[in-house]
Amino acid sequence: MTKTPAEQRRNDSADTATMKAVVQHRYGPPEQVLEARDVPVPRPGPGEVLVRVRVTGVNTPDWLTVAGLPRVLRLQAGLRRPKVPVRGSDVAGVVAEVGPGVADLRPGDEVFGSLWTKSVSAGTGTFAEFAVVPAGQLVRRPAGLSATEAGASVMSGLTALLAMRDVGRVGPGRRVLVNGASGGVGTFAVQIAARLGAHVTGVCGPGNVEMVRSLGAADVIDHTVEDYTRGARRYDVVLDNVLNHPPTATAAVLAPGGTFIPNSIGRAEGVFGGLTRVARAKLMERGPTDVRSVECDVTRENLDALTALLASGEVKVIVERTYPLDDVAGAVAHMMSHRTRGNIAVVVHTDG
Repeated sequence: MTKTPAEQRRNDSADTATMKAVVQHRYGPPEQVLEARDVPVPRPGPGEVLVRVRVTGVNTPDWLTVAGLPRVLRLQAGLRRPKVPVRGSDVAGVVAEVGPGVADLRPGDEVFGSLWTKSVSAGTGTFAEFAVVPAGQLVRRPAGLSATEAGASVMSGLTALLAMRDVGRVGPGRRVLVNGASGGVGTFAVQIAARLGAHVTGVCGPGNVEMVRSLGAADVIDHTVEDYTRGARRYDVVLDNVLNHPPTATAAVLAPGGTFIPNSIGRAEGVFGGLTRVARAKLMERGPTDVRSVECDVTRENLDALTALLASGEVKVIVERTYPLDDVAGAVAHMMSHRTRGNIAVVVHTDG
């Protein structure tokens, strides 16, 4: 069918529309490699949704890809520069346009979710005014959940939920230790494990002891005072978000039949960084120790479960700081400091 001149002008205008995005042009310190630029607005394909981003979050894959460390990860991300120039995966915003085949979401819907697909080389990135997200990885945002809370919750919240509920099979009477209890995943894991009826021990720094206790930890270990791997207590589940001890030392604190869940790459430096420690943990799976991995699986079912927890008020999103889009470099640098208390949010649009 031949388009009228007016229709063609509208299409041409849509094709050339631009937006502000934070683009990464090489690897290195955030302030040196991240730059705000005008780039074309992405268009949704079949089964996809264009979201006008209100808030996004900063997660571990973001700062690792910005730094390009450990260097071996560049084999996936891109040897000299990232294949995908815009970082970010979590999103809370408003549906701007739906692609072919999307029937359950409409322009104007308030949604949140993530474009994460277990690869830093996928998606359009959410450190931008608009992002394209698979429709199956979005749910409607409930009125009681703010855009800031929603946008900062997805990767850390889903990872913690799946680690506790599915991988660790946490329930009443189980003893759970969360190493790195004050970080993004850790603050969620402590709350979720406690809500499931577990006796939770959180490991954190001295400045976060009271905060971790307030989230539901029955016991809190200040890692500057006590090394939990040398203690006498044993645990049914250990979620290690830091990997600052040899895997064998951490596995030694497991009760018979206990589960060790490594959720970190450890040190991020040099060619391999802490990946050798990760590899040793994986090798332990072949022995008597129950070592299991957790992945952030973004599905409607999992997002609905996270939404129910957050909407109930029994699990809270801890947001330490918010940054504007123009200061994404500052947000990523703070994440790289390893001193994050909860989650970091980047506010893109504040209207509504």
